[in-house]
Amino acid sequence: MSVSEIFVELQGFLAAEQDIREASPLPIPFPFTCPSGHISRSSSSVSQSRAVGTPSRVDCFPCSFRFHEHWRFVLQRLVFLAAFVVYLETETLVTREAVTEILGIEPDREKGFHLDVEDYLSGVLILASELSRLSVNSVTAGDYARPLHISTFINELDSGFRLLNLKNDSLRKRYDGLKYDVKKVEEVVYDLSIRGFNKETAAACVDK
Repeated sequence: MSVSEIFVELQGFLAAEQDIREASPLPIPFPFTCPSGHISRSSSSVSQSRAVGTPSRVDCFPCSFRFHEHWRFVLQRLVFLAAFVVYLETETLVTREAVTEILGIEPDREKGFHLDVEDYLSGVLILASELSRLSVNSVTAGDYARPLHISTFINELDSGFRLLNLKNDSLRKRYDGLKYDVKKVEEVVYDLSIRGFNKETAAACVDK
């Protein structure tokens, strides 16, 4: 699946999650007060699960956004690591479904602990920032072909994010930094071009 196809598919999921997030109660700090109804349902679920010897899962995911801050940054970092490994192996963008398989979580909120689209996109933006650094380090190591591949990939990411209707939140602010990553990689490619390394790389690829 191409980068543009991935982002077109994500647009619908992102809009749905934003609607749910806006309709959910605002995050509350610990210690928090839990409604008595949730406590009774939770206690009942735990008691039933212990009786039958199966793990319990309290059906409280509509309120999960209230506590999202507790695991958001760790999850985004894990998405970045999975995406970085996949890119280094295949030079492609890992899908959200593939990330959930790697991490052993669910892609859909109805099934349990899941990966939000915004967390996935934030991890992808961390990937773009790391790839811009990798392009500089690759030139230092004498790998002049990698910055060209990174430039193509990161420009595809930029085009994909332009397809999304991002609202004025943390994801939007992080996306605003993508243009600096694109510019940094383009400067590396430009420096290689004026020094003639791009032509040498292209010639070597043709010979192979």
